[in-house]
Amino acid sequence: MDMSSREIRLPLNEVVAVLQDLNEFVVSLDQLGSRQAFGTADDHTVGKFVADWDVARGLSRARRVISVALDAQLSEEENAEIDALCDQGRFYGTHSASSTPTDQSS
Repeated sequence: MDMSSREIRLPLNEVVAVLQDLNEFVVSLDQLGSRQAFGTADDHTVGKFVADWDVARGLSRARRVISVALDAQLSEEENAEIDALCDQGRFYGTHSASSTPTDQSS
């Protein structure tokens, strides 16, 4: 399937809600990363943010909004192809993604 020119429609209110969540997560994680770099935050602080702000729920909602739109607007075969592509992603805790990336610039 050629996905380069395909368009999917989403309800604007759902897009705005997803963007609000993503913006909060991205800005907050960036600020936490800066605090870690300066030694004023640690892994516990990041974990507390992820738990307290229910980041998993927000990201799950974003995935659901997109998935519902895809399911409604694409064929079963097209959705299966997208699912297969998504299954190729990197997942924390799996063998290939659990290793810590190294800084190649050193």
